[in-house]
Amino acid sequence: MVERARHVPVLLDRVLDLLAPALADRDAVFVDCTLGLGGHSEAVLRAHPQVRLIGLDRDPQAIALSRERLAPHADRVTFVQTTYDGIADVVDGPVDGILMDLGVSSLQLDAEERGFAYSRDSPLDMRMSAGTGMTAADVLNEYPVDDLTRILRDYGEERFARKIAGAVVRERAREPFTTSGRLVELLYAAVPAATRRTGGHPAKRTFQALRIEVNGELESLRLALPAALSVLAVGGRLVVESYQSLEDRMVKRAFAPLAVSRTPQDLPVELPGHGPELKLVTRGAEVANEQEIEDNPRAASVRLRAAERIREAT
Repeated sequence: MVERARHVPVLLDRVLDLLAPALADRDAVFVDCTLGLGGHSEAVLRAHPQVRLIGLDRDPQAIALSRERLAPHADRVTFVQTTYDGIADVVDGPVDGILMDLGVSSLQLDAEERGFAYSRDSPLDMRMSAGTGMTAADVLNEYPVDDLTRILRDYGEERFARKIAGAVVRERAREPFTTSGRLVELLYAAVPAATRRTGGHPAKRTFQALRIEVNGELESLRLALPAALSVLAVGGRLVVESYQSLEDRMVKRAFAPLAVSRTPQDLPVELPGHGPELKLVTRGAEVANEQEIEDNPRAASVRLRAAERIREAT
């Protein structure tokens, strides 16, 4: 049985509201680019009996658990194991709704052996595609100090990136890193006490940076956003939930230029083919309210943006 109790989809009601105009009362196609445990998709399928779902996830365990969860709707569901930047390769024709719920999933966070959580000592793995590719331990033990510094600075927005990278290199010379507990101890020692008191857990930014590097998350998102927009039908909507500022900025930059006219401002009429392609459905990035965060603490950092295609892509 899928452990549904531990999986609370973030901003579920708001996501459903945003997608409804594109999916309601028609034979629509909905793509969940980050299927996870299938909570958002299950709600969409229940709300819209005519919708067909294409569920994508790079994690075979997520596909298996979602297949079980969505079994009552099996005749309307297609599962594809792939990263979300592969959306244009797996959909057949325009789609009406797309959801990207970015970051690490509940399944991955809660699986101690996957090493995503810094709150408990576990193997430094952090691979979303379990068993394939380099691990977080490989990054810590093999990357030169300059590369470690860059990753921590750029992907974790870590102020003490150079100091932490230097400490990692010194420590790994004594003994390679294998588990998260030792890394967390190093981070407590490297991050000044004043910053620890006001800046959240000292491991948060480093773990984020390692996870992004191991899984190529920002590169996948950079490719996925234009790919998703390219297959979105006129009237279709793309909803993206981000959990850190780097992702949210990428989403904003993907939407913004397509939501304005390319007609020179001094012309009195819109030139053919120069009008906006997208309408921004949210005003900036929406965040979770206090009640949502109380019900689901993982919603605390979410930033939600949505756009609707109003003209064919050029």
